[in-house]
Amino acid sequence: MSRHVAIVTDSTAYLPPRTMERHGITAVPLTVVLGNQALEEGTEISTRSLAQALQKRRPVTTSRPSPQVFAETYRQVAESGVSGIVSLHLSAELSGTHDAAVLAAREAPVPVRVVDTGMVAMALGFCALAAAEVAEAGGTVDEAVTAAEKRAAGTTAYFYVDTLDYLRRGGRIGAAQALLGSALAVKPLLQLDGGRIELLEKVRTASKAIARLEEIAAERAGGADVDIAVHHLAAPDRASALADRLRGRVPALADLHVSEVGAVIGAHTGPGLLGVVVSPR
Repeated sequence: MSRHVAIVTDSTAYLPPRTMERHGITAVPLTVVLGNQALEEGTEISTRSLAQALQKRRPVTTSRPSPQVFAETYRQVAESGVSGIVSLHLSAELSGTHDAAVLAAREAPVPVRVVDTGMVAMALGFCALAAAEVAEAGGTVDEAVTAAEKRAAGTTAYFYVDTLDYLRRGGRIGAAQALLGSALAVKPLLQLDGGRIELLEKVRTASKAIARLEEIAAERAGGADVDIAVHHLAAPDRASALADRLRGRVPALADLHVSEVGAVIGAHTGPGLLGVVVSPR
């Protein structure tokens, strides 16, 4: 069945390139500003370069794609012959990406539905995959949006970070929460809640925090047919070990993805990030 609907997302979905190609998903890159250099996520800056810059305390900020970049993307996608586009993006509470997409959608050559998923990283990626599967089956724009929103509603994301300082600097978590998380040198566990990053628990040591992250993810997965993603920044051994343990604890596991986050998320979390996304099908 020919496809009538195209799926667009942004680079913070962190979908593997082969997966995007197989499902016909287009990702619009966000920008990382390193010193006075503006670099596109995914092509012009590596996570290793980012981690080194953060460790040296070089100034790092991030920027949304411009409406013009979205407009050009929509134009190119429309030329493939689709009759509609579903554009799925990271939480509007965390970035202006959604707003830029909305502005561009008004002038697009085909109808574009822009969706604030309230998610980020593979929590967003799983939403894009759900929409793409509907589009591949010949579904409508409305059906693809419904599938993405249903997936978002059931998906949860939890994060461990070595420090809340990066999130505080970038304005992604409140100063009071950052101070609370730093008190007594506790290690913070975070969650996505209402599209925002919120402090979930305070744990005394890194090892106990990671064990608690595993426990929360396994409990959340339950007995459902579930996909899980394990993310990290400059912590591949931690991520691999956590993924192995989750494989043994989640009997209804469908797919498990292990990947390093890109520069945009990494800029706000810092090296040592460990995250788990739990997404029932």
